Amino acid sequence: MADLLVLAADPTAWVALATLIVMEVVLGVDNLVFVSILSNRVAKEQRHIAQRIGLGLALLMRLALLLVLAWVISLTQPVFTAFGHAFSWKDLILVAGGLFLVYKATTEMHERIEPGSSAQSAAEGRGACLGLGVAVAQICALNLVFSLDSIITAIGMTTEIPIMMIAVTVSVGLMIVAASPLSRFISRKPTIVMLALGFLLMIGMTLIADGFGLRVPKGYIYAAMAFSGFVETMNQLARRAGRDTR
Repeated sequence: MADLLVLAADPTAWVALATLIVMEVVLGVDNLVFVSILSNRVAKEQRHIAQRIGLGLALLMRLALLLVLAWVISLTQPVFTAFGHAFSWKDLILVAGGLFLVYKATTEMHERIEPGSSAQSAAEGRGACLGLGVAVAQICALNLVFSLDSIITAIGMTTEIPIMMIAVTVSVGLMIVAASPLSRFISRKPTIVMLALGFLLMIGMTLIADGFGLRVPKGYIYAAMAFSGFVETMNQLARRAGRDTR
């Protein structure tokens, strides 16, 4: 308790906390997009449950990883070498998660483009093609990858466990609040769905590259996403202006 009071009185601790919360929210955007897209494939009355369970599990995974920091840090140690790169367990998890994300984004795109597909029918409100359990299982699979990336980032920014736990809890709480509005927005805008799937495809390839030791600066990824989002926003405004003038 005394250590917590000392930490609370330290201005640098508050700066570290604020910075880490921002970083965790930014790193959680891709996770939130994935949760929103998958939850829209669930029956309408169960979407809220899928979002809460998925993000709740994300929080539990992050807190659990924080409690086993020694194990998490050991994941970055090389276990074997191939193709001139020393692979750690973290690299293998990133590659597996990236491949899964590429697979999911590709199949989701195909199902939305292919006429008469079950996913297209679900998007149009005629039914859902994912059960709650399947959606939660897929969300959990990607939560592991995103949680690992999030916690390793936190470890690199501060050594104080309380700061990490508060930042993780606040960031996931913000994601839970934003999940339903984002899900509704995505379900109303088919072009936004395709853009979001494009983001997931890019993130998946980035994870694979990262696993093979090819570090892509996060700033490039977020700049590309921001620019694409700006262009799509302009397209949406242009369509709305065209409808208003008819």
